Amino acid sequence: MRLARRFATAGLLLATLRLHASVYYVTVAGLGGEPDYEQRFTETAKDLDRTFHASTGAHVYTLTGAQATKAKLSATLAEIAREAKPDDDLIVTLIGHGSYDGVEYKFNLVGPDVSAVELATMLDRVPARRQLVVDTTSCSGGAIAALERPGRGVIAATKNGTEKNATVFARYWAEALGDPTADVDKSDSISAMEALTYADRKTAAFYESQKRLATEHAVFEDTGKGEGVKVSAAEGRQGAFLGSLTVVRIGAAQAAMNDPAKRELMAKKEELEQKIDALKYQKAAMEPGEYKQQLTAALLELAKVQAQLDQ
Repeated sequence: MRLARRFATAGLLLATLRLHASVYYVTVAGLGGEPDYEQRFTETAKDLDRTFHASTGAHVYTLTGAQATKAKLSATLAEIAREAKPDDDLIVTLIGHGSYDGVEYKFNLVGPDVSAVELATMLDRVPARRQLVVDTTSCSGGAIAALERPGRGVIAATKNGTEKNATVFARYWAEALGDPTADVDKSDSISAMEALTYADRKTAAFYESQKRLATEHAVFEDTGKGEGVKVSAAEGRQGAFLGSLTVVRIGAAQAAMNDPAKRELMAKKEELEQKIDALKYQKAAMEPGEYKQQLTAALLELAKVQAQLDQ
């Protein structure tokens, strides 16, 4: 019975890793308060907007300036909730300032701010089973407890709600999605974990180059429970969801998605890669023979698909 339950768990994980049909990107540049912050936040949002628009079939919503309001954000997510399907992905990026009073996190917007609890309620209405919230604001670590749930990864620029200084993490998150070197596994796609690892490293290097004490330490939570952890401290299943979620495709993968003849093959390739990742994370819960059989079959199928893509 125990082994059966373990296989059932593995099956459920594989089910959650099914290839998405579409990706919905929502990027919000919040209230800057000062001209230089306003410009920085808006430019980063526009960089992401250009990156996301290059994705085939993507649904891109970018709120900046006077559009960056709680009402507009709520209306945007409500629209997505009506359109999105369970197999779609939702990626929400918050850029700007946050606040935390020891109990509640809020994202600073034009007009009324939005709390993490309110944002979570909006996101819960979206049927997309795979969701990612990238909160690059100050105090963002204070939002994790309210936002986390199974099937939703949360990345925060700060380790808790008390790191209150303006952050630089957003700059390097946007940079990661346009830098081929972020694609560590050479899959022609950049996962949420690859982008986080890149941005975390670049953020630390920034403070070192400025000879300043780092005032932000990025963390993530992608199991649906628990506290945020640093990339270097992840263990067990921590990071599995972020590693399986593709944020953007690049190079040959993007070209293939633009080619109707290869789009189905590219989708199959990503599905197999996610299946292989899931098997690796479930290895300890599987019988050795069963694990080897499933892994070998998936690797052989992946090789066949890759050969067809290379033709």
